[in-house]
Amino acid sequence: MKERKVKNMSREKQLKVKRLIDVMFSLFIIIPFLPIWILIAIVIKLTSKGPILFLQDRPGKNKSIFKIFKFRTMKPGSEKMIKGVEVMKDDDRITSIGKFLRRTKIDEIPQVVNVLKGDMSLVGPRPERVNSLKDYDKEISKRLRMRPGMTGLAQVNGNIYLTLEDRYKLDVYYVENFSLKLDAIILFKTFGVVLFGEDSFVERNGSTKS
Repeated sequence: MKERKVKNMSREKQLKVKRLIDVMFSLFIIIPFLPIWILIAIVIKLTSKGPILFLQDRPGKNKSIFKIFKFRTMKPGSEKMIKGVEVMKDDDRITSIGKFLRRTKIDEIPQVVNVLKGDMSLVGPRPERVNSLKDYDKEISKRLRMRPGMTGLAQVNGNIYLTLEDRYKLDVYYVENFSLKLDAIILFKTFGVVLFGEDSFVERNGSTKS
C-alpha cells in the first residue's frame, strides 16, 4: 500500500511538470511564430473557399467538451466522417495546400492554443469526435483519464494505417503507463513522422515499428 502511494505521488508530480512544459512550449510556438501563422492563413484563404480554421467539438479529459482548432485542410462540406475511417493522404476532399499542411502536421499547430488553455496537452490520446463516446466501453473510456494530445503513442506507430481497435489499445497503454520519459520518446518519434511520414512507421505486414 505504501509503495503504491509513493508511485501515485510520483505520477502526480510528473503530471505537474507535464503541464508546465505544455504552457512553456505553447507560448514559445504562439508568440515567435505568429508571422508564419498569418502567412499560412493567407495561403489557405487564397487557394480555397471556406474559413481559415476548422473548429469542432471534441471530448477532453473526463468527457469535458472543448472546441478544437486546426488549419482547414479540406474542402467545405467534407466534415462528415465515418467512425474509425481516417482521411488518407490521397483523399480528393483535401485541398492543394491541405495536402502539404497535413503531411507536415502544420494543420495541427493551432492546437497549441488548446494546450495553453488546458484543453489539451502536447502528448496524449488524440481527441475523437463527440459521437464516438456512445461506443466507448469501460476499457476504452480509460483514454479519457488524461488530457488529449497533439500527438500520441498511436500517432507515432502508424496512426491512419492502424485499426481503430489498435489505436485505442495504444491510447489506453499510454494512460496507464504515463511518464515524462514516455512523453519524450513520443515527441522525438513525432519529428520522425513529420520528416518521413506515418507510413514509415508501419511494417509491410501491417504491424507497427517499436
